[in-house]
Amino acid sequence: MATTLAPVHLNRKVEEFLSQKRKMLIGGQWVEAASGKTFDTFNPATGEVLTCVPEGDREDIDRAVKAARKAFEEGPWPEVSPAQRGRLLLKLADLVDKNHEELAELETLDNGKPVFFSRIADVPATADMFRYFGGWATKVEGTTVPVSMPGAKYLAYTLREPIGVVGQIIPWNFPLIMASWKLAPALAVGCTVVLKPAEQTPLTALRLGELILEAGFPEGVVNIVTGFGETAGAALAAHSHVDKIAFTGSTEVGKLIVNAASGNLKKVSLELGGKSPNIIFPDADLKNAIPGSANAIFFNQGQCCTAGSRLFVHKNIFDEVIDGVAAFTKNFRIGPGIDPANNLGPLISQEQLDRVCGYLDSGAKEGAKTVVGGHKIGDKGYFVEPTLLVDVRPDMKVVREEIFGPVVAAIPFSDPNEIAASANATTYGLAAAVWTRDLSTAHRMAAKLRAGTVWINCYNVFDSALPFGGYKQSGWGREMGHDALELYTEVKAVCAQI
Repeated sequence: MATTLAPVHLNRKVEEFLSQKRKMLIGGQWVEAASGKTFDTFNPATGEVLTCVPEGDREDIDRAVKAARKAFEEGPWPEVSPAQRGRLLLKLADLVDKNHEELAELETLDNGKPVFFSRIADVPATADMFRYFGGWATKVEGTTVPVSMPGAKYLAYTLREPIGVVGQIIPWNFPLIMASWKLAPALAVGCTVVLKPAEQTPLTALRLGELILEAGFPEGVVNIVTGFGETAGAALAAHSHVDKIAFTGSTEVGKLIVNAASGNLKKVSLELGGKSPNIIFPDADLKNAIPGSANAIFFNQGQCCTAGSRLFVHKNIFDEVIDGVAAFTKNFRIGPGIDPANNLGPLISQEQLDRVCGYLDSGAKEGAKTVVGGHKIGDKGYFVEPTLLVDVRPDMKVVREEIFGPVVAAIPFSDPNEIAASANATTYGLAAAVWTRDLSTAHRMAAKLRAGTVWINCYNVFDSALPFGGYKQSGWGREMGHDALELYTEVKAVCAQI
């Protein structure tokens, strides 16, 4: 592992964006918070202030919800045809592509992730999501239903209609992608939106708001309120004129969202935490399984809800895999993500650094052995070493709880017939992976694992067409793919005697 920082020259548009006073998007206008308050957003690589943004709270959420309600019921949006909605989303995708470098650098500065990944993954995936759902806008269909009531004839059919005003709360680990996951299906079916980005990473959401207006979406269709979860987020989840809330974040906060939403029984979808099992069988191709398993946990500094944080390895190959994963960490160049030479960046904040280091201390106290890593790096920024733990037990916190950092607990197993039970011994069920050359083993395991996504001989493969979501306490509902359309629509049955 090495830490580097080469001289970096920011995109001119990024410098301009950071130098300007930022505002929130409400009703098609850029406005300050009603209170006049602002808060700073920080560069995780240095701990220094990037810029400040409005501190929206309950009053601002109320303004945004009113704007979204008006746009849904009275403005031009209800008269926009499905084909027109599709074209707007396609234009937005083109604008994301046009501003690729600016968005990538903003994402990296605000979140800390390596700019290489922002360029090849985050920004292209965002554009692809808008294009994918742009295509779905003209394909949201009902059905005709044969009715068997005697004595008369009936024409019966269903309509799939937009659910209404949607509150969307997104996390800080993939800010731009998560905004597209939420916005694209909601806009495709005709909803209006109040989006609250994470307070740690508001910048690309605000820039995306500028592109949404440039694309030609009517005023009030998308509103973006920056603020804190306990104020703006809580107000959005509880608002009586919001028809649905969509949240991505921790399971603990997800439960608070559910309670807040109960007031008017608004629809709720949740994409929450994970403690994903990554299972390597003795016949696996280790040339792929070892780097694949390392990337499963260390990608995005381990700040992934799908992170392969429990590594189950057959005892016959355990030492070889452990040595291989440990050696892989030497390939990392750790430092500010904006430096393209670095491929592992900082954690998002001091709070997250303290959390991860707390788990490292807990593991050591409970008897876990650190093979590699285990420490924070330097005194500037929020860096921590990629860490591999062995000699762990199922009752340890590092095995049971989501760490959300570059920390993996490796566990040997001997009986392939019992590994599914061990893998499923968690309150979460978001993702899992299996590495084996035996197709029968692979598909039997895929059927047994209680997870919303199972990867076979790969990890962290996502696609706009592939549904994503969790079992158990990893959430409710599915994002991406045509399943996401169900999150933002209501089904109406119509029956007419003829």
